[in-house]
Parts: sequence; C-alpha cells; structure tokens
Amino acid sequence: MERDYIHYYLAIRSIIHKLTKGDAPDTAQMNEKVRQMMEEALISEGVEEVFKLDKNDPKNNADLFSDEYLAKIDKIKLPNTKIKLLQKLLSKAIEEYKKTNRMQGVDFSKRFKELVDYYNERKDFQTLQSDVLDDVAEQFADLFSELVKERDSFKDLGIDYEEKAFYDILKAISEKHQFEYPHEKLIKLSREIKAIIADKARYTDWSSRDDIKAELKVDLILTLAENDYPPVPKDEIFKEIFEQAENFKKYRV
Repeated sequence: MERDYIHYYLAIRSIIHKLTKGDAPDTAQMNEKVRQMMEEALISEGVEEVFKLDKNDPKNNADLFSDEYLAKIDKIKLPNTKIKLLQKLLSKAIEEYKKTNRMQGVDFSKRFKELVDYYNERKDFQTLQSDVLDDVAEQFADLFSELVKERDSFKDLGIDYEEKAFYDILKAISEKHQFEYPHEKLIKLSREIKAIIADKARYTDWSSRDDIKAELKVDLILTLAENDYPPVPKDEIFKEIFEQAENFKKYRV
C-alpha cells in the first residue's frame, strides 16, 4: 500500500513538472511538497490501519493494549508521523482505561497532556532535529508501555480489576495525607469495599437514590474504621469511591 502511494505521488510530481512553465518550483521545493504529501498519506493510512476498531466490540478495546499496534507504529521511520500516531493510540487507550480505573486514568491523562504540550512547544522550531523528535516519540511509547503495565497490575496483586480501582483510591488518599497503611490491609479493604458496592448496585437506580447512598456512606465509614484505615476526611474517600462505582455502572458490559 505504501509503495502504491509513493508511485502515485511521484507520478503527480512528474506531471506537475511537465505542465508547469515559467515560475515552476525548483526540484527541492517539489521534493519537499511530495515528502509532505507522502507523510500525510502515511498518517492517514496508519490511523485507518491501527484504529480500525468497532467501538461496540469489547474485544477490540482489549486488543488496543496489545503489542501489535505499537509494533506497527514503531516501523514508521518519519518521526513526526510516528509521534502523531502514538498520540492517537495513547489518547484512545487512556480513555478506554478510564472506564476501568478512573483515578489511574486521570493520572495518565495529565501525564499525556504534559507530554503533548512538551512536543507542541518544540515542534515549530526544532523540526529538523530528528534526535529531539526521536526522544519525544520514545517518551510517548514509554508512557504507553507504562499504561499497559498498570492496566495488568491487578493480576500481580491477586485481586480483580475492580478491586484494584478501589485499592488505588485507598492508597492514593492515605499517601496524600501522609499516613502509612499496610499493603495486606489495602488488599483486604479493597475487596470489602467492592462487596459493599456490589450489594448496593443490585438496585438499578442505586446511584440516584439518597437512601441507598446514605446506607453506602455508613457502610463505608464502618468498614474503614473496622480496618483501622487512617483518619482522613471521609467525604473525600466517599466521593472517590462513589465516582468509581458510577464508572463501573456506566461502562460495565
């Protein structure tokens, strides 16, 4: 396919060269224009190939995190093209991961934005410095690899991905308030919180009923106390846990 594009644009170049008279562009200008057109074509084809996904098919969303997509992008030699494709891959993968783990997804979104801003600030005046572009592309690829590793990290903890989301909330809040809480207790507590959420989620309208939300809050407070969770603001914990629970309700297949 790429060879067909190249032949196509070289043919256009030849026709333009033959038909243009007088103020015809020089060879360097024409070659640069052809290079830009080829790069745009590769981006278009790459996006179509890499992101040919059915949004309603969960299998495709899982495949998004496979090594296959990153391997395809890695074969592209044009650094700007590679960066743009990596941006699209990361953006889609992060949005997908947010459906599973809201807190981690938000964190990766912030890191992704910082990297995009870093690239945008430099691309205008350092376009010709391929080593800079290669470094940026590598940072995007590394961030994607970290995302894949984080997505599968629940397996090493011996819990499921829903429990891992609550584990991350409990761990982040305790660290934010500079309290130490044993790993084993985090595992146990995350499982208990998932069980509480599952019990309340039996009611289809649970997230909009004040009585059930009140019960949920009381159950969480009692469970946190029974497990000696650090004395942090309970409203903060409830807010994060409730938002994650709503996340599961919205995206669970």
